[in-house]
Amino acid sequence: MKIIFFGTPQFAVPTLEKLLNHPEFEVLSVVTQPDKRRGRGNQLIPSPVKELALSHQLPVWQPTRIKKDEETLALLQAATADVFVVVAYGQILSQQILDMPKIGCVNVHGSILPKYRGAAPIQWCLYHGEKETGITTMLMDAGMDTGAMLLKAETPIALLDNSLDLAKNLSVLGADLLIETLLKLQRQEIQPIPQDNSIATYASLIKKPDYLIDWSQSAIALHNQIRGFYPDCVASLRGNSLKITATAPLGSDYWTDLPSSLQVLEKDWPNISSHVGQPGEVVSLAKGIGPIIQTGQGLLLLREVQMAGKRPQSGWDFVNGTRLTVGEVLENGQ
Repeated sequence: MKIIFFGTPQFAVPTLEKLLNHPEFEVLSVVTQPDKRRGRGNQLIPSPVKELALSHQLPVWQPTRIKKDEETLALLQAATADVFVVVAYGQILSQQILDMPKIGCVNVHGSILPKYRGAAPIQWCLYHGEKETGITTMLMDAGMDTGAMLLKAETPIALLDNSLDLAKNLSVLGADLLIETLLKLQRQEIQPIPQDNSIATYASLIKKPDYLIDWSQSAIALHNQIRGFYPDCVASLRGNSLKITATAPLGSDYWTDLPSSLQVLEKDWPNISSHVGQPGEVVSLAKGIGPIIQTGQGLLLLREVQMAGKRPQSGWDFVNGTRLTVGEVLENGQ
């Protein structure tokens, strides 16, 4: 099966690796987003997919706008590929492109469709506190993740998983599911299933206000926001920006889902929970662990933070470094 691979971030790398190492498939070329300037030197950095492609001496095409790039369109047409595989490419394909391969365009999407169509399914499923998610492979059409579904694979979400953890798990799951999907398509063992649009939900691009912490929200809502939009959620301390990068909601609803290193707090829970403060107030300092913050409903442990211009640090190092005291109040993000 001759394949052209479309993908850009690290999420797409395991799938491309699987295709390159499988005897049934020949990857003709790779399409990825243009190099971006990053870092202090403002250097052009290739995408993870491009780096892998070049290490295998594959042709790499990087159109700025693929739908308008006549050179790339001509190359795609001339390739006479059996299938285009699309994994987090980052651009919408035109109907002209979708019609080019013999079998069609197969997408690996990071949710159980039709839930969480769109650009950020992993982040938003965590934000909404989902207990499981997965991968769907589908035949692409001109809509936003609206194509007929091929195969699905599900995976549980742990309470402390963040978007990076979940993306790593799903990228491996997606790679395996894509191989199974292509082999079954080749043998005509899959019947595509239309999506039920009436139960579809959308995972839009994340915007700056989504990162701002509001301590009047509940502990579990804040925890889900912080892990979903990791590592960019922002509060404020003493007038300075403070990123909150890892938390844990505390209480009887959560002890069994927490690691033993945090379950020790259950012993002192009657004492800890007896202290009630205003939203954002430090109500307790768990020795060796971190500060415990009052929210609009429930208490939230800060496991890791990052002060402006500094490296991430544990909650307890943060307490010691700032000489944080019980009664001090963290402000909302701005």
